Amino acid sequence: MNISENTILREESSFLAGVRDCLPTVLGYLSIGFAAGVVEKTAGLSIVEIGLISLLLYAGSGQFIAAAMIGANSPALAIIFTIFFINLRHLLMSAAISPYFRHLTPFKNVLIGSLLTDETFGVAMNEAASKKMLSEKWMHGLNITAYLNWFLANLAGAFFGEWISDPEKFGLDFALPGMFIGLLVLQMFSRRKWMKDVLVALSAVAIVVGVSLVTSGSVGVIVATIIASTIGMAVEKWK
Repeated sequence: MNISENTILREESSFLAGVRDCLPTVLGYLSIGFAAGVVEKTAGLSIVEIGLISLLLYAGSGQFIAAAMIGANSPALAIIFTIFFINLRHLLMSAAISPYFRHLTPFKNVLIGSLLTDETFGVAMNEAASKKMLSEKWMHGLNITAYLNWFLANLAGAFFGEWISDPEKFGLDFALPGMFIGLLVLQMFSRRKWMKDVLVALSAVAIVVGVSLVTSGSVGVIVATIIASTIGMAVEKWK
């Protein structure tokens, strides 16, 4: 390997390269983060509280749910447990990406995993498709850019939320479902395993509807996630 090739590899693994690779997700973070800030503001949170929740919780789905439950005067323990179960997927994402950082200490892995999101996980896995290891500097560039962008978007939504009394009027309540629908479609296109994906999706919908007739919708989502993912794994192994 010559000097120019070494230089290219270093540049591709640098912090700035991670910042650059995060830019395609910035627009999505701005729109979802802005919507989260508006919803949190209408739920009665102050700008300081919104800034803190975006830094400490740092989860779009968790923040939307927290805002709705705070607005409904739900108990703090119920909010904590709901957010915990909703974000259990982060354990799976961290487990999937951890093999690419085996060369790092546990503490450095914690620093990377604490800022991992659906979007940065997707970017990292695309990067890892042709590599055995990922650069720590590159991952920090990716994660920190997304983190700061989310924080600023939440603050912007909190500020302008003063003049938006009804987020549903502007469709901001659909921002989070819309984001996840987009992520799902992109993953399906990239995987090119239509039959299995459609089977899992239809199974999840049927299970959610069936379980929701007996118990709450949130329990239905959790049960559907577990059973549908098991079906998908079984189909993958069977093939």
